Amino acid sequence: MSIGLIILSYLAVGAVAGTMAGVFGIGGGLVIVPALMLAFAEQNVSADVAMHLAVGTSLATIAVTGASSAWGHIQRGSVKREWFFLLLPGLVIGAIAGVFIAGKLSGGVLGKLFGIFLIVIALRVVIGFKPKPSQSEPTPVGMGAAGAVIGGVSALFGIGGGTLSVPWLSRCGAPLPLAVGTSSACGMPIALVGAVSFAIVGWGHPSLPEWSLGYIMWPAFICLALTSVPFARLGVILAHSLPPQLIRLAFSGVLLAVGLRFLL
Repeated sequence: MSIGLIILSYLAVGAVAGTMAGVFGIGGGLVIVPALMLAFAEQNVSADVAMHLAVGTSLATIAVTGASSAWGHIQRGSVKREWFFLLLPGLVIGAIAGVFIAGKLSGGVLGKLFGIFLIVIALRVVIGFKPKPSQSEPTPVGMGAAGAVIGGVSALFGIGGGTLSVPWLSRCGAPLPLAVGTSSACGMPIALVGAVSFAIVGWGHPSLPEWSLGYIMWPAFICLALTSVPFARLGVILAHSLPPQLIRLAFSGVLLAVGLRFLL
């Protein structure tokens, strides 16, 4: 592919990811990673590093695009700061551990694990699982352990963590706006630490293509950051014009189809 077509493909990935994130109310990583895998396949990027590049680039993008969302929630007072600081050490340690686990896995194995993760999330959406709020305040140890799991899984699969942190915070008794806001803040250290760690772990890999810094593809990162934010706003407009039940079923259907594609 020519440079121009490659840039256009990355811009298109950002547009699709942003739109779907806005429509379905998800972090872009669940869309960015599969979309980048398709783009990398067209560019003949080695299968040894394609999945790792997709995950690392996704985290780098989330670190930038998620900043405005997190700041907006902080300004609105919808971040429970004491819970965030209890989660923070676990988020950081988990993110680093998740990246190093990913670095030990082959691209094929990491892709299959990602597919299983998508299918589990799709089934949870279909079932409509909602955790029951706890009657007691979470303990520091419990929050630290939860942060490690959220950070590890999120960094492993290149997502911001909302898929895991919102249910956990809701279970801890946070109202949904507070759970979403705190989750948004939690996504920043996960994405930032995860992206830096992927750059370090992938440094000097012989199969990496041009314009990559470790497991981060810089042209893709820049293009995704440019298009995902404005198209996310378009997605929000579409979401308000579609029936909620249709959105839920479409979301689960997309996740299920993409998850199966990774497994086959």
